Amino acid sequence: MNLMAQGKTRASSEEWRHVLPTNLGLFYGGEWHSPAAGRTLPVLNPANGDVLAHVALADREHVDRAVAAANSAFPAWAALSPLKRSEYVRGIAKRVREAGDELAMLDALDSGNPLKGMLLDIQMGSTIMEYFAGLSTEIKGSTIPMPGGVLNYVLREPLGVVARLVAFNHPLLFAIAKIAAPLIAGNTVVLKPSEHTPLSALRLAELVQDLLPPGVLNILNGDRAAGEALATHPGVASIAVVGSIATGRAVMRAGAETLKRVTLELGGKNALIGYPDADPAKVAAGCVKGMNFDWTAGQSCGSTSRVLVHESIYSEVIEAVSDLVGKIRLGQPTAIETEMGCLSSQAQFEKVTGYIEGAKRDGVQLVAGGGRGRGDLERGYFVEPTVFADVAPDHRIAREEIFGPVLSILKWSDEAALFEAVNSVPYGLTASVWTNDLSTAHRAAARIQAGYIWINGSSSHFLGAPFGGYKQSGLGREESIEELHEFTQLKNVNVTLSP
Repeated sequence: MNLMAQGKTRASSEEWRHVLPTNLGLFYGGEWHSPAAGRTLPVLNPANGDVLAHVALADREHVDRAVAAANSAFPAWAALSPLKRSEYVRGIAKRVREAGDELAMLDALDSGNPLKGMLLDIQMGSTIMEYFAGLSTEIKGSTIPMPGGVLNYVLREPLGVVARLVAFNHPLLFAIAKIAAPLIAGNTVVLKPSEHTPLSALRLAELVQDLLPPGVLNILNGDRAAGEALATHPGVASIAVVGSIATGRAVMRAGAETLKRVTLELGGKNALIGYPDADPAKVAAGCVKGMNFDWTAGQSCGSTSRVLVHESIYSEVIEAVSDLVGKIRLGQPTAIETEMGCLSSQAQFEKVTGYIEGAKRDGVQLVAGGGRGRGDLERGYFVEPTVFADVAPDHRIAREEIFGPVLSILKWSDEAALFEAVNSVPYGLTASVWTNDLSTAHRAAARIQAGYIWINGSSSHFLGAPFGGYKQSGLGREESIEELHEFTQLKNVNVTLSP
C-alpha cells in the first residue's frame, strides 16, 4: 500500500489490524518463544487509548537464552568477510524499504507520531543501514614503525554480544539504525525496544528472520527488569542506550560489575541563540523546525527547546514563532495530512502538562498553545504546540528536559551572561546559532558546551557527521565512522621476524 499516493487519511480498526505483527512473542536464536507464565503487556494506541495488542515480556531466563544464542552465533558472524556482513545488512534495509508503508503506519499507531514523519523515519533508518554497510571495509588497523626485524600491527576486532536499548520516540528508526554499526563491526545483537512501542521491532524480526543466521539479531520485548538483566549479564560485552539521563545512569551502574563498554545517547535541553544581526523570520522558522513539533511532538533529545534571542529582535521573533506555531495542524497520527501527533503515553502526557500548568501558575507568559486536543482528539494524549516567552534562565521550563512540545523563549543583551546561561544546564547535546557574522558564529560554537552545533540551521542530521553529547547528554558518537569504532576493540600484535 502506498499511503502517500493514496492520500491515506486515517486507519480504522480493520485497516490497522493487518499491519500488526503476527508474532507477539520473543525472538531469539532465529525462533519465536512464548513468555514465562504468560507474562504480557498491553500496547496502547496513544491517540485514543485502544489496546493494539498484548506482547510478551521477557524475564531473566529469556534474557539468558537470548544472550546465549547471540554468543553462539558470534564466532561465525565475526569470521565472515566484511563484504558478506555488508550484504546481510543491505538485505535488511531492502526489506524495510519494501515494507515501509506498513511499518510507518504501525509506528504512527504505536507511538503517536504523525504518519508523514514515520515515513521519513523509514527512509532515514534504511539509509543509515546502507551507510554503515558501505563502511564495512573501513574497519582498519594500522602498523607502527619498529627497528629492523620487528613488525608491529594493530587490529580492530568486534566486541562480542552488543545489547541495544532504544527509546519510544522513533521506534523503527532506532531499531534499524542502531543495529547497523554493531552488526557491520562483526558483533551479534540483542535489541530491546521500548515497552511502550515494541510493535515495529517485532515486525522487523518477522521480516528478517529468514535472512540472518540464527542468533545474529535477537529482539526481546521487556520492561525495566529486562533492561537491567541485559546490563548486568556477563555474556554481554557492550550495552548501548538511547534514552533519558536517568536510564543512562541506571545502565552505567548496572554494567559496572562486569565493566561493560557503554555508549549513551541521552537527553538535552538544547539552546538556540538569535544574534541581533539575524533575520527574525529565519530565527523563528529555525525555532519551530528545531523543536520537531511535526516529527515527534517535541519528544526528541535534540530539540532546541530553549531559545535565547537578543533584545533587539526579540519581539519580532516572538510574533513570528507564535504565527508559525498557530498554523501547525494537530491531528490523528494515522492521517497523512496531520502535522503533529500526540505524546506516546499517559506518563509523558502527565509530565508535559505538569510543566505547562506549573509555568502558568508561576506567571510565565503563555504565547501560544498550552491546552490539549479538542474534538476527536480528546481521548488521546494530545497537547497543543506551546510557547512561553520572557522565561527566566533559572525557571524549571528553561532548565529541565520536558520532552514534549513546549518551547521556552528567553531574552538576552549581554553575551557573557548569555553563554553562562547556555552552559549552566547539565546537558550538552545540540545547539543552534543564528547570525550573519562569521566571527560571531565561530566564537559562539567554540564557547557552547555541546557536541552537535548548527549555524543558521536546526534539527537536520548529516550522515558521517558524529552525533553525540557533552556532559550528561551521553558518551560516544553515532551516525559516523566513530559509531562503528565504538563496537570494536584494538589488539596489538608484535612480531619478531626470523633473521
